[in-house]
Amino acid sequence: VARAVHHAHQHGIIHRDIKPGNILLDESGEPYLTDFGLARFVEENTGLTGSHMLVGTANYMAPEQADGRGQDITTAVDVHALGAVLYEMLTGRPPFVGNSMAEILRGVCESEPVAPHVLRPEVDRDLSTICLKCLEKKPSRRYGSAESLVEELERWQEGRPILARPISA
Repeated sequence: VARAVHHAHQHGIIHRDIKPGNILLDESGEPYLTDFGLARFVEENTGLTGSHMLVGTANYMAPEQADGRGQDITTAVDVHALGAVLYEMLTGRPPFVGNSMAEILRGVCESEPVAPHVLRPEVDRDLSTICLKCLEKKPSRRYGSAESLVEELERWQEGRPILARPISA
């Protein structure tokens, strides 16, 4: 999925609504990213629709998407969403949950997610670190591209050291 996102980014498209419901698997388990209905070109500079509504799904939005900073919408929102999907794959729930959309959006903007390995001790700590790097509040602290995320996941799969490091106490 991260490779598909990188391909879209190379063609100037930001998806803006990556979530489990927009990832389909074929009979062999190959994933396909779907529903580019909220996608936009990188050059466009608005995070709001004509009716001034936020676009995307709250649980998978990046902070800059959730707080309406339309001028800050870059490919980094898709990297964040990939991290949110990975988080749900690892823990069984999105990184930010709440009883209302407002509560979820507040969490996205103001709270740090619980590390996946804390919720599920069987989750590898390096994989947990990769996931949390995608979910950084500041876009500049996330992976610089979906391709960088792919490369990091490949390092992890191959048992090589990852580049991301957890924040020390």
